[in-house]
Amino acid sequence: MSAVFDEQTLAAVEEQLASTDELLAKQFPGDAGNRQPVHTVYIPADRYTAELPSTWGRNALAAVGDTRGLVELATTLGLKEPQRLAELVTTKLTKEPIEDLRLDFEDGYGSRSDAEEDAAVVAAADAVAAAVADGSAPAFIGTRFKCFEEPTRARGVRTLDLFVSQLASHGPLPEGLRITLPKVTTVEQVRTMVFLAEKLEQAHNLPAGSLRFEVQIETPQVIIGPEGDHPVARLIHAGAGRVISLHYGTYDYSASLGVAAAYQSMEHPVADFAKDVMQVAVAGTGVELSDGSTNILPAGDPENMAAAWKLHARLVRRHLERGIYQGWDLHENQLVTRYLATFAFFREGLEAAATRLRNYVHKIESAIMDEPATARALARYIHRGVACGAVSAEEVTELAQISLDELEAIALNRSHAN
Repeated sequence: MSAVFDEQTLAAVEEQLASTDELLAKQFPGDAGNRQPVHTVYIPADRYTAELPSTWGRNALAAVGDTRGLVELATTLGLKEPQRLAELVTTKLTKEPIEDLRLDFEDGYGSRSDAEEDAAVVAAADAVAAAVADGSAPAFIGTRFKCFEEPTRARGVRTLDLFVSQLASHGPLPEGLRITLPKVTTVEQVRTMVFLAEKLEQAHNLPAGSLRFEVQIETPQVIIGPEGDHPVARLIHAGAGRVISLHYGTYDYSASLGVAAAYQSMEHPVADFAKDVMQVAVAGTGVELSDGSTNILPAGDPENMAAAWKLHARLVRRHLERGIYQGWDLHENQLVTRYLATFAFFREGLEAAATRLRNYVHKIESAIMDEPATARALARYIHRGVACGAVSAEEVTELAQISLDELEAIALNRSHAN
């Protein structure tokens, strides 16, 4: 029996699918494998100092009672390896207490005179540049300005301009620079942000495409538009490769749907629906996704702190289990449960994931037959754990019997294993 399809048929297929190939390559390039911070900390911009991250780390440790208190809290929360977790979190709070910091000129800063905000923007940019230069800045750092809605548009645009311009006056922009565009309602607002980024790059001789930004999802109109579509998916592609991530805004979004204040939370059904749509929108694009925050803070009397830590740990674990690897922290004491819950998540599944990855790479027969896509997911899971400090290189080598380079190659789909 001879084959029906000849070279001309294949050429016709290639021609018909050329546009599909281009679409997938440009719009859905997949996970780039870059480090994603496990959280974003928001502070009023005028309160930032280079010492703030280390101060937050020390205060968080003191609040829980240092390593011994971390062991007790981990045990109370029912986490495995409480002693090991306490040691790892102590190290994290000492060496890298904040992974991602946002100097806020929006809700956290409020309305000030133009002269006062101008001065604060310039001072904030100078402080960030100095901290980056001396190595005291978090791996990721940036600002959030006021939104593009008509009442605050001019102020937001000016703050963006001043911050980037002043930062650029110190030299190349920080590699971990992150800028947040809040309260996005339409795709056109994202296109406007692209326009402004291009103008700033041209004015300061910055590499084209280097100014990238996060989009904060706080309005229902961007989840379901007036024609029944999902603008949140379209705005990613309208961002011309500049959109880094989507961040869910817990309270503005809930309030806009009429949810009573007492019931607004990261786990309300309206929040889950919005984040489900956002998660589908970012799939395959390389754009990150972040959950929002809880305003129940571990502060005040010991009973309130214990309850707030328990809630925060559960909410962190909840979004991790749902494939959302980042959230917001608003108070220094939330760092305690951010890292306890995050480290526990990556450590509890480490042995099983590493064993399956070892069996896949070394072609060891087992009860589970994993495919390349699953192997990448296993590697990415472990890779995230290594990046945040939950898992050591030695543990990867011992359990998975591969190097960190091999782990990264599989996670980023650069492995020859199959």
